[in-house]
Amino acid sequence: MSALEVGSDLHRFEFEEAQRFKEEMAPKGDRIMKSLRFAPPVVLLLLSTAAFAQSEAHKMDAPKAAAPKSDAQISFDTMKSLAGDWEGPVTTDMTEAMKAQMGVDMKPIHVSMRVTSRGNALVHELQEADTSLDPAKYDHPVTMLYLDGGQLTLVHYCDAGNRPRMTGKMSPDGKTVEFELKDISGSTEHHMHHAVFTIIDANHHTEDWTFMMKDKPIHAHFDLLRKI
Repeated sequence: MSALEVGSDLHRFEFEEAQRFKEEMAPKGDRIMKSLRFAPPVVLLLLSTAAFAQSEAHKMDAPKAAAPKSDAQISFDTMKSLAGDWEGPVTTDMTEAMKAQMGVDMKPIHVSMRVTSRGNALVHELQEADTSLDPAKYDHPVTMLYLDGGQLTLVHYCDAGNRPRMTGKMSPDGKTVEFELKDISGSTEHHMHHAVFTIIDANHHTEDWTFMMKDKPIHAHFDLLRKI
């Protein structure tokens, strides 16, 4: 081998070593980008899919803002805040003659309200204070409140043997929920026709019920304090 050939081989070796050293010292990102330029299309597609999946996973993990409550849900929540036991006096616009004829004695009333069905219903039970739950001797009407198709609904299981259904709406100040008659299942001759719940504070509320005796309305007002 001539001196010229030896010099040429040495020069080529030095050039290759210099290129290898340059690549080893290059930033990792540059080497990756250089490699990606020669990567098959399927590899690039897989990398793109993985990046998209990670982005979607982060979106799913992010906390979602709670949907605003409807007016009916807010009204229902207000009614559920009355859960507990209540007692208080009753006043009515019945005449003394009517009270005597019907055998009505305006004694204090006891009201029990409880949330049930995993928060989907509110049970309202009414009876004369300090009496037993004897259906043959004492009145004990039950009222159910729930949301039905976005509407606050009240069904009163009346001692008159019928079931008036009412729909409720809360006042702008959030202190009163008023129920208007929608329909009745059973006789309409004597029936509960209207109801208003007014919240004074956490331990004091009033209830106003209107009972129809044929075409004559009778109003009853309950002034109730929470039993603690």
